Amino acid sequence: MTDAIPHDAEIKLPQVSPRHRLMEAATRLFCKNGINATGIDAIVSEAGTAKTTLYKIFKSKSDLVEAVLEAEGKVWRGWFIAGIETGKTPREKLDSIFPVLKKWFGEEGYYGCVFINAVGEHPKDETRLRALTMAHKSFVLDHVAGLARAAGAAKPEFLAHQIGLLMDGAIVAAMVTRDPTVADAAGGAAKALLDEALSAPARRSRRNALQGGAAALAKESLSVVD
Repeated sequence: MTDAIPHDAEIKLPQVSPRHRLMEAATRLFCKNGINATGIDAIVSEAGTAKTTLYKIFKSKSDLVEAVLEAEGKVWRGWFIAGIETGKTPREKLDSIFPVLKKWFGEEGYYGCVFINAVGEHPKDETRLRALTMAHKSFVLDHVAGLARAAGAAKPEFLAHQIGLLMDGAIVAAMVTRDPTVADAAGGAAKALLDEALSAPARRSRRNALQGGAAALAKESLSVVD
């Protein structure tokens, strides 16, 4: 995400603390090369610090990895939500999800989702990184579900889960293909899901109104016969 999410300006190393320099260096290297492929020596060399400084601040590489994930997740969520919240209505905000992702996919330093990458390259019984990833995903999906609910979806959590699957698929596909337009295909699928989910309540309302009208007419007819 640093190198995986948009940043407005380069941070000049002399102006920031050793901790910030280590975080920035680790994030760049983790996103570009992978966590397991990035050693401590490479991180401290990139950051311009001593190895003892890293261990004094983070204690271990695992602690540094967790700090990077938490920080990058917070930045990404803020950027993503700010992007989709430019829409005026809940539906417009939902429709803007994949155009916003497309901008991310088009960044020169796009390397995919740091959370998906982290879980993918670690043992599948590892629990801490998976928990951090699930917390990140839950935050995003809860926001999408809130928009779906405001837009009138009967099953907003289920709809958010469907959109989340399309998001994950697009993120991975864009990383593999280096083609930002995969967001267009995912966005088209999301639009179909949204059209169906958000038109269903209206159809039910019309059907209920018709049924109610028919019942009232039948009752009136019976009253006339009596």
